[in-house]
Amino acid sequence: MKFDGVSKAYESTIVFDRFSLEIKEGTILSVVGPSGQGKTTLLHLASGLIQPDAGRVVRHPLEEGPVSYLFQEPRLIPSATVFRNVELPLRASEPCATVRAQIANHYLEMVGLSDSRALYPDQLSGGMRQRVAIARSFSHPSRLMLLDEPFQSLDIKLRYTLIEAFLTLWEESPKTTIFVTHDPKEAILLGDAVCCLGDPSGPLLYQTIDTPRKARSITDEQSLALEATLIGALLNA
Repeated sequence: MKFDGVSKAYESTIVFDRFSLEIKEGTILSVVGPSGQGKTTLLHLASGLIQPDAGRVVRHPLEEGPVSYLFQEPRLIPSATVFRNVELPLRASEPCATVRAQIANHYLEMVGLSDSRALYPDQLSGGMRQRVAIARSFSHPSRLMLLDEPFQSLDIKLRYTLIEAFLTLWEESPKTTIFVTHDPKEAILLGDAVCCLGDPSGPLLYQTIDTPRKARSITDEQSLALEATLIGALLNA
């Protein structure tokens, strides 16, 4: 995916001004930045929910089609079971109920919720509801995934448990992913690259991460050094 000379303003507020950024197909870009610096606008432009005032957003051919969007809130259907919440989005693309059930059950098993498939959202904890949302996002037949701070409201232990669950699913079915977060540690653990927004013409900082995800730790020297760099960029944004 490529943002090529993109400009976007809301009345007199300029969010992007000839902004350019390229995301390699089948990778995760982690995006950090202060509030009001364009993170959500970047996701909306990537999804096609809004159009740039100038420039263009170009998807790789393998990224065309439906988009999976994972929000901070799970946004489940209250009147539908866990299973139905994951299965319903498949109905637009898969006519066979048996196949839909197989796909939904597979992703529920991957996030550890096979035994909860008959429960309703109000019977689940916050972390379980977000796991359902993650399973639903991956069951959706898309090649582009957008994450808008999906772990932000969770306690730290649950947050990293869900990050592991997300990465397990992503490694099974890699999608081009833009992951917005306020947490530099999350950005480092998930991203193939990280960038910090804050300049309308382009990222204040962009850095690839060569260390394999399974070898990363929030306490190793490389991660701590990159975290310090990100924090420095955020403070200067």
